[in-house]
Amino acid sequence: MGLLFTIAWRNILRHKGRSFVVGIILFFGALVMTVGNGVVSGMDRGIREHIVKRFTGHIVIVSTNQKFDMVITTPFGKTVLPLSGYTNVKSVLEGEPFVARHLPMAKGMAFILSESGSMGRSSLIGVEFDKYREFFGDNSALVEGKYLRTNERGLLVTTVSRETIFDTSGFWIVPEGGTIDLSTLSTDASNADALTVKNDVVLMGFSDDGALKDVRVPVRGVFRYRELNKLWEFMNIVDIESFRECFNYVSASAERVVLAEDTKKALAADSSDLSSLLDDSSVVAVDTKAQPLALKKTMARSIPPISQTLDSGGYTYVSVMLKDGISVEDAAKRIDADLRKKGADGRAVPWYKAAGSVADFAVIIRASLFGFVAFIFFVAVIIIMNTLSMAAMERTNEIGMMRAVGASRGFTGGMFTVETVILSAAFGGGGIIAGALVTVVLTAMRITTGNEMIQLAFGGDVFRPLVTAGDLAVCVVMVAVVTLASVIYPVIIARRITPLDAIARD
Repeated sequence: MGLLFTIAWRNILRHKGRSFVVGIILFFGALVMTVGNGVVSGMDRGIREHIVKRFTGHIVIVSTNQKFDMVITTPFGKTVLPLSGYTNVKSVLEGEPFVARHLPMAKGMAFILSESGSMGRSSLIGVEFDKYREFFGDNSALVEGKYLRTNERGLLVTTVSRETIFDTSGFWIVPEGGTIDLSTLSTDASNADALTVKNDVVLMGFSDDGALKDVRVPVRGVFRYRELNKLWEFMNIVDIESFRECFNYVSASAERVVLAEDTKKALAADSSDLSSLLDDSSVVAVDTKAQPLALKKTMARSIPPISQTLDSGGYTYVSVMLKDGISVEDAAKRIDADLRKKGADGRAVPWYKAAGSVADFAVIIRASLFGFVAFIFFVAVIIIMNTLSMAAMERTNEIGMMRAVGASRGFTGGMFTVETVILSAAFGGGGIIAGALVTVVLTAMRITTGNEMIQLAFGGDVFRPLVTAGDLAVCVVMVAVVTLASVIYPVIIARRITPLDAIARD
């Protein structure tokens, strides 16, 4: 083996030009591959952090009757059906060992009404805001006003939605208790002759059945999303009870009526028994001068605390966050099976299906990056293979003489393999190291963009490629594969050379 290595090293130094060409190809191929893997890893991390962990969760539970999966970025004109009985879904999710946490939510499109008769549109997310922030983390940045407190009614409007509302309805929103901040005015609002200011809006839900009503909601704050704001900028947040009233969902604050026993008996009786309820014992003398009988003696009303009954109200979907290392597809199948077993209204949808076009575009970008890296290495294999094949044929005399003095076919083939391995280790390894350094530099530069499509490629607003130990291991394996693939044909040529070929050349 030592002799083989010595001869291979001598041949590399003897044919410096050809060796340098092969080495440069390996170097740049490894560099591009390392940077490409870093971009893909950074994109994956960005998607997990900024889409899955901040907007969708790993799995979304929707109604069994829901026909389409794209419930997060709903197609225009489509409505998402409400879940029937969230408490049943909750009991299933709480029993799954692989579920880290879950959050019930509601989503819909609402009209914003104004005195002028114009109607703007707004996407609404109905949540308990304190639980929303606990589930998704600090995914928003407050611009004006304040966030919703526990059980507080109100609306949080995005900066872009506020500008859109001004353009369509003619008034500028200022959070309740606040004043106009000139630095946040849009260009159109700044140029307006007279600025109408409101600190509340009238919302009217939009759905297929049309059984909706308008609800006046105070605006508590104006905000923007910290990451991928361009993708979610029309998603305004409202308290769950106001959402339910707007869309005529079952509300937790609805009054529960407790009937007296004689009233229950009357309601339960059929028509043939009604006369029995009107016997002499049921007739009483009433002193008309006395105070009227209080209604609460026969019918009692109670309004349960909102905090105790929110789960009993209507929701649209449930976002589910899984524990680390759990397959989204496997978890979705398990949840589906348990929901059916429980008889609950719900089915599990992976996040990338629920996110729709957002996730589709992210997958396309990722596949394109992989395809580009694969193409680079395919070209590298062809070029290196041709270069080494030409080298083998040009060295026919040398190899033939070696065969004449006793070198075996295996020795001559091994000589070419060792030469290529040395070049691959030196230049390919150098390319991997250089690619890792380039990735670190690109991350430190914190390149930003406002283009939403490029943000998807970045996995966020900032370009942050990431090279992990796994990525480096993949790069090493890919360089090894390229080396072996490119040397196969040249080795075959070298093994076929005989001493007679050397004589024929002379």
